[in-house]
Parts: sequence; structure tokens; C-alpha cells
Amino acid sequence: MRVRHGPKIVLAAVGLLVVGCTSPDGGGGSARTGESIVIGAGSEPENLNPILGYAPDGAAKVFDGLVARDAKLQLVPALAEQVPTASADGLVWTAKLREGTRFSDGTTLSAQDVVFTFKSVLDPGTNSTIASRLDALADVTAPDDRTVEFRLRHPYAPFAQQLALGVVPRKAFDGVDVNSAPFNSAPIGTGPYTVAEWRKGDRMVLKANESYWGGAPAVKTVTVVFVADDNARATRMAAGEFDGTVLPPKLANAYRDRDGYRLVRNPSADYRGLGLPSELPLTSDPRVRLAINLGVDRQAMIDTVLAGAGKPAATPISPHLADWYEQGAVFRHDPAEAARLLDEAGWRAGADGKRSRDGQAARLPVLYPAPDVLRKELALATASDIARLGIDAPVEATTFEVMLQRQREAASVWGGGDPYDPDTAAYTLLHSRYAGQSGYVNMSLYRNPTVDAALDTGRRSLDTATRKQAYADFQRAYTADPGWVFLVFLDHTYVLRDRWTGQEQQVEPHDHGLVHAVWWNLERWTPKP
Repeated sequence: MRVRHGPKIVLAAVGLLVVGCTSPDGGGGSARTGESIVIGAGSEPENLNPILGYAPDGAAKVFDGLVARDAKLQLVPALAEQVPTASADGLVWTAKLREGTRFSDGTTLSAQDVVFTFKSVLDPGTNSTIASRLDALADVTAPDDRTVEFRLRHPYAPFAQQLALGVVPRKAFDGVDVNSAPFNSAPIGTGPYTVAEWRKGDRMVLKANESYWGGAPAVKTVTVVFVADDNARATRMAAGEFDGTVLPPKLANAYRDRDGYRLVRNPSADYRGLGLPSELPLTSDPRVRLAINLGVDRQAMIDTVLAGAGKPAATPISPHLADWYEQGAVFRHDPAEAARLLDEAGWRAGADGKRSRDGQAARLPVLYPAPDVLRKELALATASDIARLGIDAPVEATTFEVMLQRQREAASVWGGGDPYDPDTAAYTLLHSRYAGQSGYVNMSLYRNPTVDAALDTGRRSLDTATRKQAYADFQRAYTADPGWVFLVFLDHTYVLRDRWTGQEQQVEPHDHGLVHAVWWNLERWTPKP
């Protein structure tokens, strides 16, 4: 599953802030000509190594995968000459590399670099956050310098989606621990940009790769400044420091119809949801989890918190996954039925309206990451709806690390989701095999054998009709026994100076920093005359 339920991983580019913030019009000559851009980023990546989990769905700017995605999310060749295909039994996928491709240091791309990249992700000694995405992969080999063969343990229909992972040069890791390699902050790739500087905690600068196999970018310098706080980012955008940034809808709306700016609203499969701790006495009962889902008014959140920029969520399968989305797998807003289910589960209201069972008060702490204004507002709205059911729901600002530490005792507002395939959207999030594992997989410790069976069938079948039935079964089984309160699918909102052409709209995943945001194809932008 392509999930970063924690921080949004953002590739940032740094340089001289004077390029973009000496004046509201962008400062120096290169900024005025549109050859540079300054982006305000909501968070900073821990590293820039694809092996460790950086930008696994492509658009990584410094790296290329074997495949990339076009504006409609269709896979297209990148480092591979053609989109790789599978053998008749689905167990072997073969890729032929584009001839003559070079890394930014001038060395030639080899099939052995691809083998090293994928084997390193699977190495138990590697601290990769994406190893679970490659569970089906048994081995990777290179019959020759331009051919790569991937051998699977079982058929896995969406395997080609995983081949957007950036490829790294094997020689950069000779005698070096992948987990602590200098490469992780000063990488070498085949992509349209190179990392010129990274001042951690502040900013990073990317410079155009003039020898890029896809053609040198017209935007020569990309400076991304890391500003976690939404309000601070909005203030600095208003002060003229940035050429573009992502903002919550209500803050972004200040730029509606403002001369010289574009307000961009991109659809996404990026959800926000409340992971319910399945081992807490209160929420261990499926009736209570269903009651909370019925008691939450999702449309009210969209209208108020999101200023209309979103869609209701019931499962991690987005409406943008149109071929797989089950229209009937939804939760209506029904507080009366929620109250009945809570009564049935033995959590009854006292004279003060507060519920308890056998002397134990109904209590569900709601956690959210402190710098995130949008998650704060969603946490407050959700907790308010839960409190109306008679459940004490105190809201606490904290960190992602603490949210993981308290996953057995508190609910947390997480994010994730992608528009590529239902397997990558749901499998590691809800399959019981990941319950109790570390990191951003099955954080609610959810277990349901019917859900497991449907997800396994959808993952292993090569027949489209069988897969569609499996994911319909999954969504129906999940909504009968929910493990989360999926709240909304966001529309991502951006403010952008109107200085470039070439932007194309693309449905976005959760990971939408520099890699999948409005500037996902920045290397193809051209400055306006």
C-alpha cells in the first residue's frame, strides 16, 4: 500500500532565499524570467533515498523509475523502453532498459542498478518503510546489462505500479551501510534535477539536470523552504516569499480571483480518518465502531472545515478509483441508530448523558499532529460528534511518534491513500497480517477474516472480474465491521503565482509534496513570456 500515514513526504529544494523572497514579485532576474521557483513545503523528508522509502510512486524529480505516470495516471515508460509485462502465469515480469541513460554523475545506468535497488528494499537489514509493498517479490535478476527480471512468489496484478520506484546507482553504496549512507542526503539519480544543497530544517535547492534523457527543464532552480505550520506558510506566501505553496482550503481561498495568482484545487485519493484502537475495551466491540461511524457528520466537515473541497470517505478506496469503488459501501449520518447500537453494546447513558458500562466511563482520546491545522480542525469536529453520542473524546495535539506509541489506547487522525489500485490503497492498512507491526501499517490493529480473504483474492488474481468482485466484497465486509472512521477525501489546494505554462491536473495520492502536487510535472513547465 502506498501509504504515508504520518507526515507528508515532501522533496524540498533550497537555494538562496533572495531568489524568491526579496520582494513580492520574486526578487532576482531569474525569478522574474520564471527560470526559478520557490515553493513553501509543509514538511521535510527524512532522507532522499528511494530504497528507504522516498517517493516510491515516482515523480521524484531526482530519480526515475522504470515507469512513470501521465496526467491520467496511466503507466508510461521511463527508464524502461516499454511498460514491463508479465509472463502468462503472472510470476515473471521483464523490463528492458532505455539505452544510453546516464546518472547525473555521468555513469551509465545498468540493469544491476535496478537489481540493487529492489534487493536493498527487501534486505531485512535495510530500514525501508516500503518493504511491505514488495511482499510478492521473490527475486530480481539481470540476465544482461539492459534486462531485468522480477520473479514473484504469487501472481500480483498491480506489480507494475511498484516499478515507479526511483533507481539508484549501485556503486554509490560500495562498502557503505544503506541506512546511513551519505547518498541519503546527497543523492545521485537519473532524474530531471540534481540536489545542489540541503540545509536540513530549513531548505533544499534543486538544479536542472542539463543532460537529462527526457530533455533539460526550463525551470532551472527549484527552492523549497520547509515550513510545517500552515498559518506560517500562508503568512510567508502573502509576504511574497514563495511562488507557490499548499494550504488548507480556507487559507487558500484568500487568493481566489487575486490578480497574478492561481488558486488550484486538485482532486485526490488522500483521506483523513480516525484510526480506532481495536484493543481498547470501548472500541473493541464492532457495534461501537459502527456507532461512531454513524454518529460522525462527514458532509458537515466538508462544508465547514474543507470549505467544500472534498468528498465523504467510508473506506480507503477513493471514488477516483472508479472501476473499484463500491457506491453502496458508505455510512449514513444516523445518530439515533448510533445511540441504539451503543445501548445494545452495554454502553448506556447516565443522567448527565455520559455513557458507561460496568462502572467504566466511555472515553476515547483523539490525537492529531500539532502543526497540522487541517487535522486539528477535523479532530475537533470528529471529537464533537463523538461527544454528542455520550463518549468523552478529549482532543490532544502531539507528534506522529506519540500517535504510534499510543495506538492501543487512543484514536488518531491519520492520512493516506492513493488512486493507483485498491491493493495499494487498502492491503497493508487493513490486513490482519500487519496488525502489531511497526510503522505506518494497520495502525488500528484491525482484524477481520472476511476482509483478509477478499484482500488476498484481489491481490493474487489476474482476472479483472474476479478482482472487482473481491474489492466489492471487501468494501461491504469492511463497512459492516469498520476499524476506522474514514472521514474525507481531500481536494488538495494550492496557491501559485501565474508565471508558468505546462501545468496538468493529476489526481493525487497522500504523498503530495514536490512529487505529486500541482508541480508534479515541473520539469515540463515553461516560463510565460
